[in-house]
Amino acid sequence: MKQFLQRNGVFITLSLILIIALGLALLCIPKGNLHLLLCDRHTHARDIFYRYYTHVAEWFPYIVCLALIFFSRLGEGLCASTAMLGSTLTTQLFKHIIRAPRPVTWFSTNMPEVQLPLVEGVKMNRWLSFPSGHTTAFFALAFILSIVAGNYLINKNCQSGNQNGPSRNKIYLAQVFLIQVVLFIMAATGGYSRIYLCQHFALDVLAGIVVGVLISLISYVVFYQYKDRNWYNYRILSKK
Repeated sequence: MKQFLQRNGVFITLSLILIIALGLALLCIPKGNLHLLLCDRHTHARDIFYRYYTHVAEWFPYIVCLALIFFSRLGEGLCASTAMLGSTLTTQLFKHIIRAPRPVTWFSTNMPEVQLPLVEGVKMNRWLSFPSGHTTAFFALAFILSIVAGNYLINKNCQSGNQNGPSRNKIYLAQVFLIQVVLFIMAATGGYSRIYLCQHFALDVLAGIVVGVLISLISYVVFYQYKDRNWYNYRILSKK
């Protein structure tokens, strides 16, 4: 567990900070007002960026899972695939049980005087708002990549020995820190895109973060116990 936190502590800490920040905002600001506060910063450049960036969650995670299965250790690929499938199924289950209204539906009923800042060309959904499936996919993928990258870097660092002593360890720690920060920013940007595009409320995004990180963590715990098995370390297309 100590090694796991060392490799992934930055991503976990940043995710917890975001979860707490969103939770406090939801407690202090009414649902509708918070949504307007978060989504009312539109520019033409942002409209284009978020309109297309949000779709990354619909296809990119599955390409990454396939790449890990074929080019990395089989266990890591299966762990990533299980995390993505598990988080997707969990999200869809909650969506269809709760059937929460999306912002366009909620505002038309509760605050009809408000004109939402919609982005041209974006098809607006009206139901199944909670939780955000795109946010779940963004954070599940980012957390899994954080785990895989951390494992790769620490193995590489161990294989190189202590040739350069403390200086090499500092480089390794800097690499781990940078990767996790970048992955978190990418995931958080994806989550925010759902609010910006008025497809979800902050509560939906908060739930998506929790589901994505939690299911990925469970998947890792399940598969990590087999890390010394031959099948886990088997590489389909790599000779190493």
